[in-house]
Amino acid sequence: MAEDKLSKETKTAKKAKAPGGNKVVKFFKDYKSELNKIVWPTKEETLKKSSVVAVSLIISGAVIGLIDFGFIQLILLLGSIF
Repeated sequence: MAEDKLSKETKTAKKAKAPGGNKVVKFFKDYKSELNKIVWPTKEETLKKSSVVAVSLIISGAVIGLIDFGFIQLILLLGSIF
């Protein structure tokens, strides 16, 4: 009985090590299996999250612009003093 298990294990190990087609077929089967596990967001979720990103970009751009403007004014002020 133990020999049967051992021979089955060695046969499956040899199949896994076989060059070429078996690995490619296994890869695409696994790929398809993983692709089926993906949960895509709904249209509403996508729009909501995209609007959050857009608003965040606008706010951070405005903050960086204000900081840049402040530094420019500071440099101009220091340039006029010296």
